[in-house]
Amino acid sequence: MRRNRQPINDDEPVKWQVLSQLIPYLFEFKQRVALAILCLVAAKLASIGLPYVLKYTVDSLNGDLSTLAVAVPISLIVAYGVLRLLNVLLGEIRDTLFGRVTERAMRRVGLKVFKHLHNLDLGFHLNRRTGGLSRDIERGTNGISFLMRFMVFNIVPTLLEISLVVGLLLFQFGISFALIIVISVVVYVGFSMKATDWRTQFVKQMNEADSTTNSRAVDSLLNFETVKYFNNERFEANRYDEDLAAWEIARRKNRLSLFTLNAGQASIIAIAMTAMMANAALGVLNEEMTIGDFVLINAFTMQIFMPLNFLGFVYREIRGSLANIDKLFNLLEQVPAIKDAADAKTLQTSNPTVSFNDVHFSYGEKRKILKGISFSVPAGKKVAVVGPSGAGKSTIMKLLFRFYEPNSGEICIDGQPINTLTQDSLRSHIGIVPQDTVLFNASLRENIRYGNPDACDEEIEQVIKLAHLEAFIEKLPEGLNTTVGERGLKLSGGEKQRVAIARALLKGASIMIFDEATSSLDSASEKAILSALRDAAKGHTSLVIAHRLSTIVDADEILVIDDGQIVERGTHETLLVKQGEYASLWQNQQRDKLEN
Repeated sequence: MRRNRQPINDDEPVKWQVLSQLIPYLFEFKQRVALAILCLVAAKLASIGLPYVLKYTVDSLNGDLSTLAVAVPISLIVAYGVLRLLNVLLGEIRDTLFGRVTERAMRRVGLKVFKHLHNLDLGFHLNRRTGGLSRDIERGTNGISFLMRFMVFNIVPTLLEISLVVGLLLFQFGISFALIIVISVVVYVGFSMKATDWRTQFVKQMNEADSTTNSRAVDSLLNFETVKYFNNERFEANRYDEDLAAWEIARRKNRLSLFTLNAGQASIIAIAMTAMMANAALGVLNEEMTIGDFVLINAFTMQIFMPLNFLGFVYREIRGSLANIDKLFNLLEQVPAIKDAADAKTLQTSNPTVSFNDVHFSYGEKRKILKGISFSVPAGKKVAVVGPSGAGKSTIMKLLFRFYEPNSGEICIDGQPINTLTQDSLRSHIGIVPQDTVLFNASLRENIRYGNPDACDEEIEQVIKLAHLEAFIEKLPEGLNTTVGERGLKLSGGEKQRVAIARALLKGASIMIFDEATSSLDSASEKAILSALRDAAKGHTSLVIAHRLSTIVDADEILVIDDGQIVERGTHETLLVKQGEYASLWQNQQRDKLEN
């Protein structure tokens, strides 16, 4: 089954404007940049001086070699060695100085993108593949490193060196040598740009195939258990191989196009160098030039075409880097669907009341979820929401967290509409035990501490007791230092939920949400944890989304939701007396319990 791929626009121009977005990062270390530029200029002057030292050395060796005259070529050879050493050392110093600038820019941009991605809404992340997204960030930051180093300290210096050499050849040897260099450079650069533009489609296809393959692998491995449940190892391998086949084809096309580009560039360089040497040899034969001049021309030609050959590679890489950086900055241009108002207030409350007032919500026009929901969770009280799957129970929780905005209606905390509050302060007052508990691949201690990174060991021990994790932890050889594995795969469902409960309790929020918090627990564990949760919920405003009705019999109010509407409400006892939807659910669950 082949997934549709995004069309690639082969005629898309190079977005040089990306460079302007990187300029601010260059000036964080102004002194380093200035010193690096000085080293660059000095290195280029030493590089230009090398062929002249070589010329005068050859000419001095071709003349009178008396004892006194021998000192001249020896001095020139020493000078050649010194210039060669300076050229290398100054280049290394330049790269070392600018390396700090490059690394800091990568850090700044990477952190900015990471923060921005966390500020984007849930809808964005549900529609993106995490593996592909991580590759975009990785390639973008690496592109910044390449672009800043090679654009600033390789391309510009190379063009400067070409200009200086053309001027020297024109001044010293006439227009023919200068014309050969100018024409060859123009043809080389023009061919490189056209050929690179042509092969960009293959680079994009390769990157797309790489991202797709990586996303497929990450998605499959993260859902390792599901693959095993359905015996779909072969199915996953076949799908992965399809993506690898597309990647292989894209790589082959990229390699063949690279061969065409390199062959063309090599041909231009070979023709230009042959023409320069033939012209210089003719000058020597006509006694218009010395052997030293011939060596000088040869050295200058090689010195020009070595970086020119490198310029072709750099341009190819810059084209790819600009595309990768543009994709990275495009992530920064993503506007969150949920934004704080300009005058958003900070929520400050210790015993809040939560209210939903005629709330309507839909995922698109055709999928209506909530249809005029209205209820209130008084301060310090416990309200439960029950109903069939798809009725809209979990959507209520997501709206309270402001993962989505209601289409109409209002959600308030202590009478304050939550869209007038900062998201950070709102969420800091809400603790949650989700139905699907996802843990980080770290120790038990760190997963619990995630609820409050500043919590001390005593606080962690306290919530461990409340979540009844003590007996489980004592059985582990490494105790709290036990690593839970990717997404907590080393723990059972009940163990993961107890960790989630401990983590939520550690947050110490004034509003607690329990989304099927005991769905993976056995009856004995469920009783123990429910008792602990009742104690922990005292003085807190609690919203419980429940499937097991036995877990919410003590709720101050129970809301029965069906098809996005509240069809019944009341306490456990009053709802049983009504003999309605709730009573029917209760009787069915009691019957199932007796049968099991």
